[in-house]
Amino acid sequence: MSTWTNWSGLETAHPTREVTPAGIDAVVAEVRRALADRGTVKMVGTGHSFTAISAPESAMLHPQGLTGILAVDHDALTVTARAGTQLKVLNAELEALGLSLHNMGDIAEQTLAGAVSTGTHGTGGRAAGLAAQVVGLELVTGTGEVLRATADENPDVLEVARVGLGALGILTSLTFAVEPVFLLEAQEQPMSWDEALGSFDELTRTADHVDMFWFPHTDRVLTKRNTRHGTDLSPAKPLSRGRAWFDDEFLQNTAFGVLTGAANRAPRVIPRMNRMSAALLSARTYSDVPHRVFTASRRVVFREMEYAVPRAAGLEALRECRRALDASDLRISFPVEIRVAPADDIPLSTSSGRDSFYLAFHTHRDADHRAYFALMEPILTAHEGRPHWGKVHTRTHRQLAEVYPQFGEFLAMRDRLDPQRVFANHYLRRVLGD
Repeated sequence: MSTWTNWSGLETAHPTREVTPAGIDAVVAEVRRALADRGTVKMVGTGHSFTAISAPESAMLHPQGLTGILAVDHDALTVTARAGTQLKVLNAELEALGLSLHNMGDIAEQTLAGAVSTGTHGTGGRAAGLAAQVVGLELVTGTGEVLRATADENPDVLEVARVGLGALGILTSLTFAVEPVFLLEAQEQPMSWDEALGSFDELTRTADHVDMFWFPHTDRVLTKRNTRHGTDLSPAKPLSRGRAWFDDEFLQNTAFGVLTGAANRAPRVIPRMNRMSAALLSARTYSDVPHRVFTASRRVVFREMEYAVPRAAGLEALRECRRALDASDLRISFPVEIRVAPADDIPLSTSSGRDSFYLAFHTHRDADHRAYFALMEPILTAHEGRPHWGKVHTRTHRQLAEVYPQFGEFLAMRDRLDPQRVFANHYLRRVLGD
């Protein structure tokens, strides 16, 4: 029997069958086999979700046979890629073509299908989520049908399936709206807590993309402002190789991993360690093609919970979270990440119908995350928070229906595309019902 484990080590499954389909016909065959066997089938991706959203119960499909770019339309500014392609591969291929996604998150290890289906997002811009940049898709439904969806063909499926949670079908290709590659400048600056929160609205108004990291048990916040500078790449000033290695590889990965790992055995040192880490922060400015500015290497394995609350409630929710943490005896070594996103029109996107303020909480892999996340989650749900589908949370379908006005529309599409629940697993039964 095979064993599947996700990247963070939080979720494990034991599928009864393991296949690497080489094309769409092979995917169709596996779906039909699962139907005949009254079993289930899941495409597992790279396992970068912290939840069991892709955990296989019967057949487990690997994505390596469904990779690569299929079509490029320079006039329409669209690119179609197979759904098993990793984001980092797509980003590099787009750069070579003189193109780029508008926005992206800070991790690029996921497959396109996994990242889009779980609502992976960046911060700011016209579209923060990857799914909001999808203009076409192809999937194999729970009846074994190959279905294509665009603005002209099955538009109702496109609307819903862009964040499909893996519950509507197995994605085989995705078409993204892209744009000519542009120069992106990052300005990183440490600030005090009061300065960062006091200037937050102004920062998000004047910069294209804003990301913040608050260091628990300190008054220090690292701010990152990204500003677009057009398609002329000649003024690019990337970090030197030495500075990039020291800051991003040594400090943020090697040293950070050693320190946070050791702190698990002596939590009392964490506040002092965080103050020391925050004191080492310095301002820096650099510019490059977008994916080299948006994304970063994350080699320290962690656990994460992230919620989207309404943008207007965000700063108060953050303050409440700090007060709760300060009043507890918890010691947290990882920063809290703060991002914003414009509203989109995707039924199960965390930014569906409202501008959003994201709060992400992390712990080291070897730390017990449960008490920390349990302390934060009620604060976020009290502000009508929506959990990231790929990150730790305890919400059920009844609770989620209260914060997603189009939840019923999604369930109806699920009934249509997967009536026998061939794509179901324990996680989807919890968040969507049977």
